[in-house]
Parts: sequence; structure tokens; C-alpha cells
Amino acid sequence: MKHITFYLDFVSPYAWLAFERLPQVLEGLSYHLHYKPVLLGALLQQHANPGPAGVPPKRDWTYRHATWLGHALGCGLDMPARHPFNPLPLLRQALACSDDGTVNRYVAGTVLRHVWLGGQDALDPARLDVLAQALAEQLRPDAEGAGALPKALLRANTDEASARGVFGVPAFEVEGRLFWGLDSLPMLRAYLDGDAWFDGPAWDAAPAVPSGLPSVR
Repeated sequence: MKHITFYLDFVSPYAWLAFERLPQVLEGLSYHLHYKPVLLGALLQQHANPGPAGVPPKRDWTYRHATWLGHALGCGLDMPARHPFNPLPLLRQALACSDDGTVNRYVAGTVLRHVWLGGQDALDPARLDVLAQALAEQLRPDAEGAGALPKALLRANTDEASARGVFGVPAFEVEGRLFWGLDSLPMLRAYLDGDAWFDGPAWDAAPAVPSGLPSVR
């Protein structure tokens, strides 16, 4: 059985699309998925990356593309009333259902649907109350008195992701190899199927290509 870590932040439309697509991509394989919420903004900041929302034309394209992909893949995707937004309340709500930094598929899916279906404000207080009720049975027994633990888990997850080379979400790690983005899912499937390409030199050779840009000092 393969163990796959799925790093996600609920603010990412592609995390929602990958979440919906992944069961079909992995159909027929023996695997176990670990869903790990991380703070995308912290990962982007480490690489001085403004993200798609920081480049206005790219923001426009990203939203169009993600919305079309939701249609094309049949899972739907409605841009929330405001985006980007601060995902910390959602990340901590999800991790209040965890004692080790991972959440189950029900928790991940409930929060993702809260954001990406219906086109509403992801941080609307009334909607957050409804979300909390939907997750109530998933909460750790000590969740009410342990508000610091979700914060610590999120920090640890994000630090772990960074140490493993995660620079964005969705990202998938299996056996020390990292696959990034919705469009990496066919590549992930090929690896899990034992494609001989992964036994050759190309995986390590690709990032060893020298840069043709002058170094920044």
C-alpha cells in the first residue's frame, strides 16, 4: 500500500479540484491518503512569490480557468464572494478535528465545499457557525479547551511541508517524491503504476539544468 500525503489549503481552488479528481485518478490502486492542511501564504512568502492573486492579469485568468475546470470536471466550482481571503479560521477549524496534523476526507471535503460551492463568503460568521456544526462530531474530545493545538498543528504542518520542498498547493508526496498541482495527477498516477521513467535519470537530471539568468546579489 502506498502512503500519499496531500498538502492543501482551503483557499486554493486547485486544492478543491484535486480533492474531487483524486479518487478517479487513483482508482484501482492500494493507497492511503493523509490530508495535511498548510498555510499557503507562508509557503509563498518564503519564496517571495505573490501567488496568482498578486498579479492582476494572472488573477483574472486563474479564476476563469478554475471555474471552467470545475465545469469540465463535473465537480463544480463557484468563486467565493471574496478571494483571496484569510484561510486561518478554516484551517484551524479543520485541525480542531485532528490530534496529529492530518484530517480525514470528510473534514477536508466539508471545508472545501463550504468555500468552493455556492459562491458565498467563506468567512461569513453565520456560515462559519454552520460549518462548525457540520464538523462537531469530528472534533477531538478536548477541542474546546485546546484552542492552541490547532495553531501548533498548522505551524508544524507548514514547517514540514516547507522542509520537504512544498512551495504551493495542492501538493502530493509519496516515497519522498513531490508532485505539485492539479495537472501533476497523471504523473502521480504513472509513478504509482511503476512507470519505468521514474527509475531513470530524468527525475534528478531535470532540476540540475544550470540557470541562464544572472545571479542576484
